[in-house]
Amino acid sequence: MSDPAQNLRDWIATYNSPTTSVAHLLCDRHDPNTTATTEIGPTLEPTTLTYGQLKERSQTLATGLAHQGIQPGDRIATLIPKGIDLTITALATWRLGAVLVPLLTSLAPSAITQRLTDSGARIVITADEYRTKLDPTPHTPTPPTWKIATTGTQPLREDDHTLATLSQHPPHTTPHTTTGNGDIATVYVSNLIGPPRGVRVPARALAAMHAYHHYGLGVQDDDVYWNTADPGSAYGLYHGLISPLLAGHNSLALRAGFFDPELTLDVLGLYQVTNFATDPTTYRTLRAATKTLPPEIIVQRLASAGEPLSPDVIDWATDLFGIPIRDHYGQTELGWCAGLPNGDLQDAPTTTPPGAIGPALPGWNIQVLEAITDEPAPLGAYGRIAIDRAQSPLDWFDGYLGYENTIDIRFTPERTYHLTGDTGIMDRQGNLHFSTRDNGAIITRSYRIGPTEVEATLATHPAVDECGVYAIPDELAGHLVGARIVLNPGHTGTPELAEELRDWVSTHFAPHAAPHTVDFIDELPRTASGKMRRARLR
Repeated sequence: MSDPAQNLRDWIATYNSPTTSVAHLLCDRHDPNTTATTEIGPTLEPTTLTYGQLKERSQTLATGLAHQGIQPGDRIATLIPKGIDLTITALATWRLGAVLVPLLTSLAPSAITQRLTDSGARIVITADEYRTKLDPTPHTPTPPTWKIATTGTQPLREDDHTLATLSQHPPHTTPHTTTGNGDIATVYVSNLIGPPRGVRVPARALAAMHAYHHYGLGVQDDDVYWNTADPGSAYGLYHGLISPLLAGHNSLALRAGFFDPELTLDVLGLYQVTNFATDPTTYRTLRAATKTLPPEIIVQRLASAGEPLSPDVIDWATDLFGIPIRDHYGQTELGWCAGLPNGDLQDAPTTTPPGAIGPALPGWNIQVLEAITDEPAPLGAYGRIAIDRAQSPLDWFDGYLGYENTIDIRFTPERTYHLTGDTGIMDRQGNLHFSTRDNGAIITRSYRIGPTEVEATLATHPAVDECGVYAIPDELAGHLVGARIVLNPGHTGTPELAEELRDWVSTHFAPHAAPHTVDFIDELPRTASGKMRRARLR
């Protein structure tokens, strides 16, 4: 069994170097004949990409992007589902020293425009089926400040480029190098107040991703690994795309625009998946649809991230699969840093008390702080989840795009703490119990939604005077979005208007953010000073 402390030192030294080459680390150093990605089509047929093919195709695309004026530090946005096209685009981006901005394909055009504008993207590369989402909106700069390329062979608009035409140049053979502090990605997260913020992901964050891949997920060289998360999210980017490439592993990528429990079981069985990482909604939906497990399914390790799993779901998985789900805690600004490990760790616990996530993973020291004193809270007492920076060599977050040095830090005479914005409890065995998002975000079907984003979208509808958005507990989704609406004069609250408002959010923001429940009220609950009392909306 390898020494975790030595592994961490090696990974940190490798990924936090003055001359870090991301393309070399994720691709060029690996056996060119080894499979890097297996894309699974709609009829479950596989298309594979080796590390040698990935190197060659990303080199030629990098040259084409350079001919379009892309330079180190420029941002390249993607609107591409998981799979071969995204993997090649990401590697080409990093060969140039550019910064990847992965976008959720479920976002509405206005939300995409906001992120493109905020990030300063120079070019956005989209799958053909999402090209219409990049058509001009009232918020699009005139002229647009970004170019557009599609993944198909033929341009869909007069000014479009395609990956095929961009890849017609001699290959760009010298990958760019950066320092460990150089950005490699910007991942957008919802914000309680105001628009979403772009998390700056530096090259040194690769050490945290590799450590979680090895210890948290426990992916072995002979595993068939499948992470179902959307690459526009942190879990999908960090551990569906990046960490398998770091380790030289193959990962499955299902090219499907919808979730289907029977399709999930088909992939698990047909491809003999042994290591499966997904979100709580997938497990809850599988439980509702699955009575017995097909004998061809041989999965040996299960992991979950996004929000805490209830003990009954973990018990169900243990009964059905014969193994428990390892529930892991993390966030976009950290990666994943706590939970029972699926990898080999000497003296690591194998069970936790009900409701507990587990201990900190190697490379992390997690504390729960009292709200007033910023001192460690007594064991078993509720407080704010924080990272002890001096004792957490994998902690990498330094701020948001355009808001550098905005990380929430607390200083005591003995320690420097990075506040996560979450709350919870630490028990006497060192297990973290997650309580809630301190920043008020709604987690629905593993999507993190800022209430103000939905409120701002609803407020653009001519019938809405003001509104408040809140979370509704739900057995399958975890939470659903609820909305209380105060109407403008001349409008009447009807079921038809409620449905119209749901469609409005779906069209102007994202389908996963559309309110499940819409209620019409005379006034919002407010404090004496006029501030909305969000907790009273429920």
